[in-house]
Parts: sequence; C-alpha cells; structure tokens
Amino acid sequence: MPIAQSLLSEFDQEMATTRKTLERVPDAAFAWKPHPRSFSMGDLANHISQMPAWATVTLKEESFDVSPQGKPVQFPKGASTQEILATFDEGVAAARAALLETSDEQMAQPWSLLGNGQVYFTLPRLAVLRSFTLNHLVHHRAHLGLYLRLNDVPVPAMYGPSADESGM
Repeated sequence: MPIAQSLLSEFDQEMATTRKTLERVPDAAFAWKPHPRSFSMGDLANHISQMPAWATVTLKEESFDVSPQGKPVQFPKGASTQEILATFDEGVAAARAALLETSDEQMAQPWSLLGNGQVYFTLPRLAVLRSFTLNHLVHHRAHLGLYLRLNDVPVPAMYGPSADESGM
C-alpha cells in the first residue's frame, strides 16, 4: 500500500475532528485569552485553520520560507467562525488531493523550513507531514479544546466521548 493511501484514514479522521472543534468557536469569544502571552481564541482558531494548507506546501514544494527577505509571511485571518471554516475546508481539500498525488519516492525527499533564507530544519516530506502538520495541528486543537472548556462551550468528542458528548 502506498504511504499516502496508508495516511488517508488518519488524515480524514483528524480533519473531521478538527472541523468539529473549530465549529464550536463562538465569534463573540475571538478576543478571549487565558493568559496575556497566549493566543486569543480567534488567533488560535485561525492558526489551526491554516495548517492543512501547510501539508499542501510540504507535498508540492521543496521548502517554505516563513520570513523571505526578513519580512514574516502574513496569512489571511478569518474574522468569523464561518470564514475560518472556509479557510480550513479549502485547505483540507487541497491537502487531501496533494496527498493522493504524492508517491512514496516523493514522500522520502527532503523538505526544508526556512526563515530569511536560513534553514531551520530539513526532514523527509513524510516526517514533516506527520510532525510539523498533523501532530502540530492536533497539539493546537487540544489548546482550542481547553479554550472551549474554559468558556463553557461544549467540547466535541475526539478520540472517544468527551465529558460533553458522552453518548450516554
């Protein structure tokens, strides 16, 4: 079985669970922060919504520079949950298509993250896809789940029932 095919069910499950979590973000809570140095809920949801597009860049490009010529890349920000979901859905569709087009040989090729031309890391595309995109997305989704809990918003079930969706 090709690597891409073996990742597909995990990818689909994580994207579906992430979408359920993003759907719960109340527009009125976009500015809320648990701590002054934390992401706001809106910024965190935007960050998560952009991560599927990272998978596409990983699979289709040889590298990505987060600060070309010393100027940080500015990603568009959704001002509402609906805008965030639209960004997420577009990214998921593109990433899924890119995944299905990627051969095992391409998965083994190196990919680099750069900042102002300096290499931060170089790893095989598969490692970047798993760690820098999927695991990173799950990490921030957990943050968002905590933000929801702290705002009395029901947390969706992810890997089994949540306290709010016990199924009982």
